[in-house]
Amino acid sequence: MPRYCRHPALSSLPFIASFPPLFTAQHAATIYATPSLPAVVTGRASHSQPEAHLLSVIFSIFFSSTLAMAASSGEWLSRAAMVLVLGLVVASSAKAGDVDMVFLKSAVSTGAVCLDGSPPVYHFSPGSGSGANNWLVHMEGGGWCRNAQECSVRQGNFRGSSKFMRPLSFSGIIGGNQRNNPDFYNWNRIKVRYCDGSSFTGDVETVETSTNLHFRGARVWNAIIEDLLAKGMSKAQNALLSGCSAGGLAAILHCDQFRDLLPATAKVKCFSDAGFFVDGKDITGNDFVRTFYKDVVNLHGSAKNLPSSCTSKMSPDLCFFPQNVVPTLRTPLFILNAAYDAWQIKNVLAPSAADKKKTWAKCKLDITACSSSQLTTLQNFRTDFLAALPKPEQSPANLSIFIDSCYAHCQSGSQDTWLAQGSPVVEKTQIGKAVGDWFHDREVSRRIDCPYPCNPTCKNRDDD
Repeated sequence: MPRYCRHPALSSLPFIASFPPLFTAQHAATIYATPSLPAVVTGRASHSQPEAHLLSVIFSIFFSSTLAMAASSGEWLSRAAMVLVLGLVVASSAKAGDVDMVFLKSAVSTGAVCLDGSPPVYHFSPGSGSGANNWLVHMEGGGWCRNAQECSVRQGNFRGSSKFMRPLSFSGIIGGNQRNNPDFYNWNRIKVRYCDGSSFTGDVETVETSTNLHFRGARVWNAIIEDLLAKGMSKAQNALLSGCSAGGLAAILHCDQFRDLLPATAKVKCFSDAGFFVDGKDITGNDFVRTFYKDVVNLHGSAKNLPSSCTSKMSPDLCFFPQNVVPTLRTPLFILNAAYDAWQIKNVLAPSAADKKKTWAKCKLDITACSSSQLTTLQNFRTDFLAALPKPEQSPANLSIFIDSCYAHCQSGSQDTWLAQGSPVVEKTQIGKAVGDWFHDREVSRRIDCPYPCNPTCKNRDDD
């Protein structure tokens, strides 16, 4: 007889906790090999990837195991009824509030594909009422890959393949609730999935046969935008290109191009959340992130797709840094960032290559665990970050800035940091209010928070 065990995440569900262990070791291996458990199972928030597939795997195993045990114990009907209830709960939980995906299969013939050659994907929630002709295009984040080994890893998950993507829910800047997102709730809201590893800038024709890697991020962006234009964005009255992290960088890099594709009469602006990555030195004094970005640009063939307003003046790899691009933009921009950006602290200031003894390990996970000398280094990072921001005389028209003193990364996608009771505040203004005021020309502002730890409204976490 096989040994049965109970999956710890399922034990947290009240109606399952009383069940006898149902999973064999082989079953457990199948479950744990499936992408991360979603909030419906674990109770943890899931900001970007609800895994409906995982739920179906668990339910399938649960169903077969329960019937096998019930048949042998003579309790077939009662067990089967409970399994049916579980199936209905799992199915409804996985789909509640999710926004369907659009698989752009027609783009494959043009070479606009993810790293593994699968079609690009976006999620689309149509606009209504006064927002029917307004468009918000939000680009997902997720870092970059700089060599074949790193990009190959992405082929096996949703960072490099649409085969692993599932429907997800919208919140924050792309949320559909008027109270929680009053300025954009009824717009056409799109989330562009990120599966190329280059902030939508790559374009290499050759596909390496040994790895089957496709570096086509720019083609993906162009194909999705063309599809949205055909769906009605070509007649937009208002449009906002936004993104978080690597998507926030993409919102800057593609900002003027986005403006040029839309009607001249339309109000078009760009919004970058946690996308202002600085050209800074790490704790050993080396230019780790500059070398990293150079490798990304070279691998993906990104140079030709970076803003010519920047590449005409300096090396293309330096045009992956917003501080060199923003002063050349023509389109209004809003920069949202934490002065102590959690991703940049971990990967620009104290990357693993510069912290081989892991003296920064605890500090990078929890800013309250930083030593006094580490806090001094963080304050110096903040000073350098603020110095890299565009000066008023350099800025594109109507530039707004919101820099809080939180230890965070990406604050526009979650409702509790975007616009809710207890959301982060700078100068008595929440992020969602500041962005809405800026887009609708109610206010152009330059809000820069005091140094850490002065802001008690901060929610220190790293979302992507």
